[in-house]
Amino acid sequence: MTASTVTPAPEAVDAPAPRRKPRGSIHARSPLARVLTYVLLLFFLIIVLMPAYVLIVTSLKSGREIGVNGQWNLPSEWTFASWEKAWTSLRPSFIRTFELAIPVALISSVLGAANGFVLSRWRFPGADVVFTLILFGMFIPYQAVMIPLRQIVHEIGLPPGISTLVFVHCVYGIPICTLIFRNYYATTVPVELIEASRVDGAGMLRTFRSVILPISAPGFVVTIIWQFTSAWNDYLFAIFMSNTRNGPVTIALNALAGAQSPDYAASMAGALIASLPTLLVYIVLGRWFIGGLMAGSVKS
Repeated sequence: MTASTVTPAPEAVDAPAPRRKPRGSIHARSPLARVLTYVLLLFFLIIVLMPAYVLIVTSLKSGREIGVNGQWNLPSEWTFASWEKAWTSLRPSFIRTFELAIPVALISSVLGAANGFVLSRWRFPGADVVFTLILFGMFIPYQAVMIPLRQIVHEIGLPPGISTLVFVHCVYGIPICTLIFRNYYATTVPVELIEASRVDGAGMLRTFRSVILPISAPGFVVTIIWQFTSAWNDYLFAIFMSNTRNGPVTIALNALAGAQSPDYAASMAGALIASLPTLLVYIVLGRWFIGGLMAGSVKS
């Protein structure tokens, strides 16, 4: 009698269950919901762009076409005379504002990075108290300290103008830059990296210069955009610490728009010219801005 060998049947393998799309995803909604979503987005986009449309159209009109009734109409005669007038008036202060915003963004970012590194990874007695006092400067209204600040600057001997504004903006930029870099270093930079540099004999300054700075690009993107924009658009410090002869572009723009018989087309063109640098900064660095903010927001 021959024994037959029974080959066991292969076990059935369950097919993977189809992945469900999250309920909140726009692809999981009905076509009507998607259409309504895009319609609302388009509506809000139009609302946001309406002032920009009026600015551009008015700046390209001749003087006789400018008025409340025809502000939405396209110019019948396109002219760049207002742009030439605005640029002639703003050019000296426009260049001075670069001399203000670029040093402010770089200096305050480097100081904030140094403070953030020390307060996050190189602890010392009273570090939390020092950090709290630094942050306290973020919550002091500028208007409350403007007169004492002007007196202090006068006693130090700083002349009114760009040099004084660089000093003031760097001081007031240290708290926010310190906060951004402290959160970035505390949550993103591994402790083992700093311990390895200590084992290799690097001190605090060498570790900061050779190890920390090369990996701090996301934090620098955030602080440079923030400080550049704050210094470029500032008017309160500028009106107290400078004048139309040695101040930034916001002072010259106010003088251009605040004349007894203002040229609205030139004022609109001047506003657009004054906003171009900050717009370019956001276009060039904006793709890293949100990533830099989020880099120090959660602990990995």
